[in-house]
Amino acid sequence: MKKIILCAICAICGFTAANAQAKFGHVNTQEIIQAMPEYTAAKADIDKLTAQYEADLKSMQDELQKKADAFDKEQATLPENIKQRRQTELQEMYQKIQQSYQDNQQALQKASSEKMQAITAKVLDAIKAVGQAGEFVMINEINAGIPYISTTLSTDVTAQVKTKLGLK
Repeated sequence: MKKIILCAICAICGFTAANAQAKFGHVNTQEIIQAMPEYTAAKADIDKLTAQYEADLKSMQDELQKKADAFDKEQATLPENIKQRRQTELQEMYQKIQQSYQDNQQALQKASSEKMQAITAKVLDAIKAVGQAGEFVMINEINAGIPYISTTLSTDVTAQVKTKLGLK
């Protein structure tokens, strides 16, 4: 019985000593990503694409408005079959605008996702490299919604990751 208690005490002491050497870190990936030139370029590309899509939609809306105004002016003098055809045209134009808007939103989302995926992968690789080099047990994202991260017992490795990526 004494041997079991002695073994348990040795195990607890060994576990405590091993834990005392464990290093934990935290990182602010949002700060890192926003400092990356790749992010700035991706944001500029997405903004340019957004502006292009908005201009295209504005042009389509202006054309629809122009045709709708013309239809309103001559509606009273048009025969019924032409009136119905023009109403159908206007409705089709409206539906085309809505479809274009949805397609544009999906295209923007896909482009943004593709660009951010490459940037995020680069940041994660740098975090892993810093973690391995610094012999960290774990590096947590400071903005991940974790209820509490002790910034006194955990090392902020944000600057190290930035250095690894060649950022200031």
